[in-house]
Amino acid sequence: MGPLQTGVGSAPPLAVAGTVALFALFLSVTAHIAARNVLGDVPIKNAFLIGPVPAAVAVVAAALELPSIPAVLVALGLDAVLVHYVYDLDRRLTAGVTAIHAVVSVILGSVVFSLYVLVRSAPG
Repeated sequence: MGPLQTGVGSAPPLAVAGTVALFALFLSVTAHIAARNVLGDVPIKNAFLIGPVPAAVAVVAAALELPSIPAVLVALGLDAVLVHYVYDLDRRLTAGVTAIHAVVSVILGSVVFSLYVLVRSAPG
């Protein structure tokens, strides 16, 4: 196992459930940020319907050691379907919200991970 591999298959079920829950919360927050940027004022409860599905796809893909690119494409596709269904949008707005959701997730995830690494590498 390499230094960045986690061995999800051997993780305790509570750790996997916690990972899915935190990732779903993170994706729900970024979905809300994306929807607000594109659509204006929207209820936050709608975003909590979107976040868990891509999070579950990511964890299942990691647990089954599936290739990353198809898993990301499936997650984005399901994200678009959920955005279309939850916000009742046309294709163009659905694509816009989904694209912004992906961008916000990558940027915010990079910032949070960088802060985590910075704090962990602090002396003392």
